[in-house]
Amino acid sequence: MGIEKAFDDFQQIVNADKDRVDVARERRDVFKKAINAEADVAEVFGSGSLARSTQLDPVHDVDLVVVYNAGDHPDWGQPGESAAEALEYTRGRVKYLLGATHGTVDQLVRYTRWRNHAVKCWIDPPEVPDAFTVDVMPAFRQADGTLLVPQAATEEWITVDPEYLIRAVAAHQGDWEYFRPMVRVLKRWRHSAPTEIKSLVMEVLALNCMPRSGSRPEALRAFFTAAAVEVNLGVVDPAGHCGPIQQDLDIAVLRMALENASEIAARACAEAANGNSDDAQRAWQEIFGSDFPAPAKNPSSAITGPALITTRPVRDAPQG
Repeated sequence: MGIEKAFDDFQQIVNADKDRVDVARERRDVFKKAINAEADVAEVFGSGSLARSTQLDPVHDVDLVVVYNAGDHPDWGQPGESAAEALEYTRGRVKYLLGATHGTVDQLVRYTRWRNHAVKCWIDPPEVPDAFTVDVMPAFRQADGTLLVPQAATEEWITVDPEYLIRAVAAHQGDWEYFRPMVRVLKRWRHSAPTEIKSLVMEVLALNCMPRSGSRPEALRAFFTAAAVEVNLGVVDPAGHCGPIQQDLDIAVLRMALENASEIAARACAEAANGNSDDAQRAWQEIFGSDFPAPAKNPSSAITGPALITTRPVRDAPQG
């Protein structure tokens, strides 16, 4: 099969189903069109993995940012109750526009509840596993282009910049065509680690540690080696606003997993360089699991002519 073909086939397994991605985008666009028509809304845009094209199956959520006109909501942006007020206002507008019973634009949303930063909107019944949801985050645009968003837990507004990561991922992809696909591969790999790792942690590590050129095997080898060092510094918001991405991340366990993968990846690349592509594939299987294609089995050599004529051994076997 060969290493490149094996990576191609594995990528097809890793990538999100196109039909499900299309449905997610259609649902996102319904939200965008309905909310963007509101008089107090300046813009609506997608954020999250779908906006960055780094999503995995199952695609069961979409993130949206609603940028309101500050002049229409002069009380927002201040410490205190305005954080919850902005979330509740956004929840009410989503129900009015898209509620399943009386939505004025579409009848799409079954249930809504606001959380710390955003309103979660269930399109599927909430009790369904992997129910599809849309997270709608209210925001103000600041003079420097960043966003001011509510944080209900602390009754304040904080600065975020989700567009920074969107631009950074797009730039890396522009330099190396395999960047987004390899981010998806790494997001899948994290499930094999013996600790919980948020997908965004892997995406930011990839942004910091993945080369911008080269073959996929060599780039992954370099990534695992660099990330095993990088993770010791902590994995933080690349835009520099929100601090650690995962407060409860077990850095020691993740480092050990990255170091182990680095050693195996180095062996895989060495085997490939020596012409042992089957052993290289088996090594990549050690990292990514049984879904990574195994080497093709060599067909048994055909036996013809006199070699087929052999003396049949006599066995003392029961008859009848």
